[in-house]
Amino acid sequence: MTDPRSATPRTDTVLRDPRLQDAARRLGTDLVKRVVAATLERCRAGEVAPDDVVAQVVAGLPAHATALRRVVNATGIVIHTNLGRAPLSASAAEALGVAAGTTDVELDLATGRRGRRGRSALAALAAAVPDAGGVHVVNNGAAALALVTCALASGREIVIARGELVEIGDGFRIPELLESLGARLREVGTTNRVRLADYAAAVGERTAFVLKVHPSNFVVSGFTSSVGIAELASLPVPVVADIGSGLLAPHPRLPDEPSAASALRAGADLVTASGDKLLGGPQCGLMLGRADLVEALRRHPFARALRVDKLTLAALEATLTGPPPPVVTALAASPDALLARAGSIAAQLADVVDARAVTSVAAVGGGGAPQVPLPSAAVSVPAHLAEPLRRDAVQPVMGRVERGRLLLDLIAVPAEDDGLLVDAVRRVVVQPVRPDGEA
Repeated sequence: MTDPRSATPRTDTVLRDPRLQDAARRLGTDLVKRVVAATLERCRAGEVAPDDVVAQVVAGLPAHATALRRVVNATGIVIHTNLGRAPLSASAAEALGVAAGTTDVELDLATGRRGRRGRSALAALAAAVPDAGGVHVVNNGAAALALVTCALASGREIVIARGELVEIGDGFRIPELLESLGARLREVGTTNRVRLADYAAAVGERTAFVLKVHPSNFVVSGFTSSVGIAELASLPVPVVADIGSGLLAPHPRLPDEPSAASALRAGADLVTASGDKLLGGPQCGLMLGRADLVEALRRHPFARALRVDKLTLAALEATLTGPPPPVVTALAASPDALLARAGSIAAQLADVVDARAVTSVAAVGGGGAPQVPLPSAAVSVPAHLAEPLRRDAVQPVMGRVERGRLLLDLIAVPAEDDGLLVDAVRRVVVQPVRPDGEA
């Protein structure tokens, strides 16, 4: 019997194949070499025929030079933090391609001199919130609040209600963030109730500002009271409102979610928010408010450490000026239209699996609008398909299991991706599934 090791082709011979030359230009030589080396080991072990090595390498190459995988979000959570929060619009994705090259991000082409960095993105943000005297952008929502604290409250006091000392994702806590930047917190009220008099009694010479934090990822109900921005604005210190979810203007489907425009009109001096939640844009932190305060933030040395790159600026501008991003489209989705789509998908799967169109209740997610139900529709399939769909090598799909069934909720799935859902379900159904979930 011929020893497979002697018939195994040489590495340089495999790499000279035109198909791998093209792949190396697209993915990088190192990545292709790693797949070639692994395939040749399998060839030496007799698992791959020598004549099939190149084909096996091509099949084993990733589609992109990144380990990130595109996932169909059928969870029913519109802004899913673990799935990257807001998906970008087509126009924002196109803007990333423009920004990836050499651009005039910080150059005035008319004069040939240095220009305001990201001026067109900042102008778009200012136009979206006319109530703001000034605007600035940093790399995420926490960074926005950090810059405000560092610039205005280092060595001073921030007055905040005890019920607003919130914890955000992955164990990060707002009070710890503020204190790490040299601010001292002056807590007022109790966990469930606070009054304007509590704030007034705490404000003194060392007070930098009053912080109003929107508890965007939980709801306190029952015997409660809080103080609105309009009342806080009567105090003799600035009011900073951290609205969190990035809603720029009031939304009819989210009546209790604060917006930047409403906060500024109520008297907030500064508003901070995230750009990758309800705005539907890239990860960034938005700061809007009094022109003098925003300029002080922009010129503070710490602002340089939080500066956004040209890709973020381009995607943000396109989100603000282009067509509605996917998050906005999802929030406006008609439950009847979603149910009709679910019925069509279920019909296309009827010959291979027990698939049913059902009504469902989705959620905003991403720390926004807690307990606000979003009427939706889903394709209900057997629960054992959850893991195979999640691990599908061609197109991973994330759903949610309820009452022993896997629901593929359509509120956050663009209609043009319905075919991907159908193909993914058919693909995993025809593969045998072992008890451990492996195909």
